[in-house]
Amino acid sequence: MKGTETITVPEALHGYPGVAFGGYVAGLLAARMAAPAEGEAVRVDFRRPVATRTPVRPERGPEGVSLLDGDGVLLAAAAAVAAPVGELPAPPSWEQALKAADGYRADPPDGQVDCFGCGLGRTPATGLRLHCGRVPGRDLVAAAWTPGAELAGPGGVLPAELVWGALDCPGNAAGRLLADGPAGAVTASLTARLLRPVPVAGEGLVSYSWLLGVDGRKCEVGTALAAPDGEPYAYARALWIRPRTA
Repeated sequence: MKGTETITVPEALHGYPGVAFGGYVAGLLAARMAAPAEGEAVRVDFRRPVATRTPVRPERGPEGVSLLDGDGVLLAAAAAVAAPVGELPAPPSWEQALKAADGYRADPPDGQVDCFGCGLGRTPATGLRLHCGRVPGRDLVAAAWTPGAELAGPGGVLPAELVWGALDCPGNAAGRLLADGPAGAVTASLTARLLRPVPVAGEGLVSYSWLLGVDGRKCEVGTALAAPDGEPYAYARALWIRPRTA
């Protein structure tokens, strides 16, 4: 039996104009899954862009949760899978991540858009502001990040869909800065494991990403969110698809 619930993503929560921010959509689907077992994560595969300001329908099935448009066309699918990466690289220090973020803001990439995750024009109330720059001497991109208090959910923690969002944009930065990728890449899949609640107020967070491999237009990355002492809050593996060249 088909469900009647619908989701409409506001235009403010876009990645590219008119297209819902991938990490946020993935987090909404993951929240509708059963809690992953030990050693498991949730993988969300995107089949088509999810439009903002347009009702879409999550539908539970035996394999997970699907997201359908008004005509029943599959947009994305979530399923439980094995944990996405092995041992995480050691995160950069807070000071290194702060310098990396400052470097991004001082020299933003060509084609930078008003993305909910990394847009430079966003305020603490309207975006995540994950400005990941390259960490000197390491094959990492990173940002020192303090979420806006306006983003807090119940209990003063970051809602799960925003934690998923925080694991998305850094992967785009890794593909561009560590593998000389072009602007305009899109998230094809995001596999994440959330380890513990992420506080909004407090000592801040270190978001970082690393390259796993490039195959033509496909770019695989790992991402993680950690406390300044290096203890992880969440981590992910993502597949990004680069735009076709003329």
